[in-house]
Amino acid sequence: MKRIVYKEILDLAQAYKKNSISLPGAVAMGTGVMIGAGIFALTGQIAELAGPLFPLSFIVGAIVTTFSAYTYIKMSNAYPSAGGVGMILKKAYGPTTVAAGAALLMALSMVIAESLVARTFGTYTLRAFGGDPDSILVPVLGVGLIVFAYLVNVSGNRSVGLLSILMAALKVGGIALFGAAGLWASGTTLEVTGGDAGATGFVASVALSILAFKGFTTITNSGAEVTDPHRNVGRAIVLSIAFCVVVYLLVAFAVGSSLPLDRIVAAKDYALAEAAEPALGPTGFYLTVALALVATASGLIASIFAVSRMLAMLTEMKMIPHSHFGMPGTIKDHTLVYTVVIAGILTIFFDLSRIASLGAFFYLVMDIIIHWGVYRHLRHDIGARGWVLLTAITLDAVVLSAFAAIKWQFDPLIVVLAFFGMAAVFLFEGVFLARNPVSEGDHDRY
Repeated sequence: MKRIVYKEILDLAQAYKKNSISLPGAVAMGTGVMIGAGIFALTGQIAELAGPLFPLSFIVGAIVTTFSAYTYIKMSNAYPSAGGVGMILKKAYGPTTVAAGAALLMALSMVIAESLVARTFGTYTLRAFGGDPDSILVPVLGVGLIVFAYLVNVSGNRSVGLLSILMAALKVGGIALFGAAGLWASGTTLEVTGGDAGATGFVASVALSILAFKGFTTITNSGAEVTDPHRNVGRAIVLSIAFCVVVYLLVAFAVGSSLPLDRIVAAKDYALAEAAEPALGPTGFYLTVALALVATASGLIASIFAVSRMLAMLTEMKMIPHSHFGMPGTIKDHTLVYTVVIAGILTIFFDLSRIASLGAFFYLVMDIIIHWGVYRHLRHDIGARGWVLLTAITLDAVVLSAFAAIKWQFDPLIVVLAFFGMAAVFLFEGVFLARNPVSEGDHDRY
């Protein structure tokens, strides 16, 4: 049994090839993950919280993300690693419950994002055929896409890579073209008026805007494979965030120029398709739906690959347990199954709004834990400025508090589920690590 596990870990380690990702490739990877299904699903939800000035939410979200990215950049420059977020947490806190729990929160937030993508696929598919967005067919189509993404992933890394590159170019170019064409057709005057949720609502909306940028962590998780990683990981993160800001603003202004706020909110799960018809006509509507389907499918394929790989790495780092459950194959084959099963369950039982909310809670809490750990234990080692780290913590805390307050007012159940979900994660990790302590040698490897 030990020989089998050792071989699986060796095979996993050999899968990470140094200098296999160029700077342009890393930027494309980051933007490909960020620019995709999130913008299709989140634009309407952000408008619902932020009110008439919802495009500004993306700007504020980018500012918060930039402060947050500083920590990841400094750590990746100093310790480029395939361990990514897990490596940062382990170096900051050691092999502890805090490190393992926060790493698992990150992985779960990525799985939650997959269910968001899957339901978005179902919603836009039904919208194309005039179906009811609240139909039971939405989760059915979503689970179908998850199964398809699983089959693509088990076909091998080469299939994932080629398909991801082609679809990334198509969806990024298409979304940017949608924004530019929508603005050209509708003009630059925003139609969104009324329905202002106030300052708290606007700040709360930033939590969802941050979700649209959090894909930059994919670059962090590939640090060991990027060429000249001590310089290029940081550059790739900055460039991908900057590029996404431009595209998101184009889309937000295009939607705001085409529809009044009440229609954006009413169609919040398919706002881009709703905005395309008055601005670009029936042809524009169907092209936007097609673009959404491409973006969701490609995004899900890439995300499942990334999450299963991250879970496999956390297993190798002995931060989470692993069981074969009688399945053949390697650890990564098994984590691929776990990923799609959890994503499928969330797709069936949660709507888009609750999925996005749960992801925002998990990600922001994990982000705060990372910043605090680096501030307390590593900032001098990596040459990080303390005031930037503290600013990142403060901004995350303000956004998280406003988001929790709004959700407690309108949907207290999701706040309760998020709290108990996070408590269960840390309790689970505490029990696991108490029974399976990690040696210092394992701690120093990443």
